[in-house]
Amino acid sequence: MSDLLAAALAHAARGWHIFPLRPDDKRPAFPDHTADDCVGRDPRCRDGHVGWEQRATTDPDRIRRAWSRRPYGVGVACGPSGLVVVDLDVPKHLGDTPPPEWAGVCDGWGVFAALAARHGTPLDPFDGFGPDAGPRTGIDATYTVGTGSGGTHLYYRHPTSGPALRNTTGDRGGLGWKVDTRAHGGYVVAAGSTVAGRPYAVALDYEPAPLPGWLAGLLTPALRPARRAAAVTLPADRHGRYVAAAIRRQVAHLAAATEGQRNHALFASAVALGQLAAGGALTDDDVTAVLEPVALSVGLRPGEVARTIASGLRVGARQPRYLADLGRVA
Repeated sequence: MSDLLAAALAHAARGWHIFPLRPDDKRPAFPDHTADDCVGRDPRCRDGHVGWEQRATTDPDRIRRAWSRRPYGVGVACGPSGLVVVDLDVPKHLGDTPPPEWAGVCDGWGVFAALAARHGTPLDPFDGFGPDAGPRTGIDATYTVGTGSGGTHLYYRHPTSGPALRNTTGDRGGLGWKVDTRAHGGYVVAAGSTVAGRPYAVALDYEPAPLPGWLAGLLTPALRPARRAAAVTLPADRHGRYVAAAIRRQVAHLAAATEGQRNHALFASAVALGQLAAGGALTDDDVTAVLEPVALSVGLRPGEVARTIASGLRVGARQPRYLADLGRVA
């Protein structure tokens, strides 16, 4: 058994959902296209784009089949695995210095330590490795990986209540300089993999600790008011009633989608309504006005929503549904 296969099986045995990365690379091996470029040629995308998060698995048979073919790296899909991973990075070059808010810190560990201290849980930012590795003061030690670039991944259990946490990036709406987080919609390179020849290795083999409350508070998104689909003006005839019913079905389908399936549900709804738009019953702007508010209210990000709707409209346009045919569709 190869080392990578052994690592993949070991991570899956913890209940972590994994998927193949390109050999010695951070990028997913499958699918080889984005949702915007999906044309359904991939067998798993025949009913809509299926990304790496939906393909991630704990099935040892699937894992053995995949890793017996090529020396894939191992990616851990954080959302399905119930994980929040804090990525503490290091400067990339001499000019990579902290902004004034973080003056005096050296790297992501320093920022993380400062945040912990502000919230009453001080830790030693230099106590990341060694026989007693892991922060020992004010915060539970947790599963820790040293990254290929010299940074650190701290694995925590996602809270069992409250909203789903998503990814954050550094100072751009995140926790601070050189501190990223990965949760729903994100993944990390797992221990046992390499990127550009540099290994990711376990530094502290504990079970992931619960996400500290102060950290969960910082990462919890502000509650969004519920949004309704926009009203679309339709003729008051049989065709108009049919199109209105089709819109209600797709809105209900999207609103009921579970975490991890919402982008796929949005794509499917955009395809279905895109077929009506291509046949002249709606416009592309109508479809966007109907689906976008609901997609945002269930937690999808604005850029993700715009790309997925546009992709669904393109696919739907290939199979128009015309007004003259609507009455013959059950």
